[in-house]
Amino acid sequence: TAMKEKDKLRKDVITMVRASVKQKEVDERVELEDADIENIISKQLKEKKASIEEFKKGNREDLVEKTNDEIEILLEYLPEQLSDEELKEIIKKVIDENNITSMKDIGLLMKNVMPLVKGKADGKQVNVIAKELLN
Repeated sequence: TAMKEKDKLRKDVITMVRASVKQKEVDERVELEDADIENIISKQLKEKKASIEEFKKGNREDLVEKTNDEIEILLEYLPEQLSDEELKEIIKKVIDENNITSMKDIGLLMKNVMPLVKGKADGKQVNVIAKELLN
C-alpha cells in the first residue's frame, strides 16, 4: 500500500523492519513469532529515540522531524502504548506485591515490571516513574 501510494517514508520504515526480521531469521535459522517481531520493532523504536537526542545536539531539526515521523509509523505496528497513569498503577502493584521500599530494590522492581509492559512501554519511561514512586 505504501508503495502504491508513493509514501516513501512509510515504505522505507517497513523495509527497514522487514530487513531486520529477515536478518534475524537468517542468522538464527528460525521463523520469528509475532512477539519476536514486536521485540525487533521495539528495539528500532528505542534506537530512533536515541537518534533524536543526537540530532537535537547537532541542531538537525530536519532529521528530528523525519525521525519523529518514523517513530509514529513504528508505533502503529506495536500494541497500544501505556499511558503514564497506567504505568504508575502497574508499578505500584508490583511495589506492593514485592514489598519494595527503597531505591536499592529498583532492580527487582524493574525485573518484575518489564515482562508486564513488554512492547507497551519504554524501559526508560518505566525507570523514571519507578524512581519517582520510590522517592
